Amino acid sequence: MLTLLENRVETLFRGDGRGRLVEINQCSGGLAPRFFLMRTAEGAITRFRHDLPDDLVRSLETIRRAELAADPPSLRPAYEREYLEALAPVERVWAGPAFVFAHDPSASAGVVAIDEANVGLLAEGFPDWLADVPHRQPFVARIEAGRAVAICASVRISRAVHCAGVETLPACRGRGHASAVVSAWARAVRSLGATPFYSTSWDNLASQGVARRLGLALAGVDFHLT
Repeated sequence: MLTLLENRVETLFRGDGRGRLVEINQCSGGLAPRFFLMRTAEGAITRFRHDLPDDLVRSLETIRRAELAADPPSLRPAYEREYLEALAPVERVWAGPAFVFAHDPSASAGVVAIDEANVGLLAEGFPDWLADVPHRQPFVARIEAGRAVAICASVRISRAVHCAGVETLPACRGRGHASAVVSAWARAVRSLGATPFYSTSWDNLASQGVARRLGLALAGVDFHLT
């Protein structure tokens, strides 16, 4: 399992020859966090941005080695304050659970695959996603009255791992649409021979609810500092 989780981290970010983070693994790139920590029941996975001084990396590694193993990992790292002090000033803190499908996802009614032939289904509710359709496959949507009301797509992609991006129209939330598209997307990812991962932040209670309804297994807890 730890190897699969390492593959997930490599899917989230692009790195350099030293294994340091360079940018987010998406078509538009994006700034990688200065420090990334994924805590799992099998151990911690740590990555550092390419521009961190080596002495700071060594200090962070020393702190990380003191992290306690836990099953499942706790919400926040045991040494969060020490990480923040070492990297001060910190512009952004992000933390949340990462889930993996522990069983075969069920089929979902009303969900269709989205490609360039039917991309117009997104035009009314999800115009910002139109240009992403060719680059974020599999891409699925739940359709009502001829329009997409919820979507799920692969926003980080490698041969071994796909990571989900999900959105539901505000007026259509709380009706099971997100669970339906995530399940259909995961089935499509598994058909490619890859493992689907679903992650969110601790602040997003609705997204965590989707994971519970689908019976997803907690794979680990992410912690990013930028």
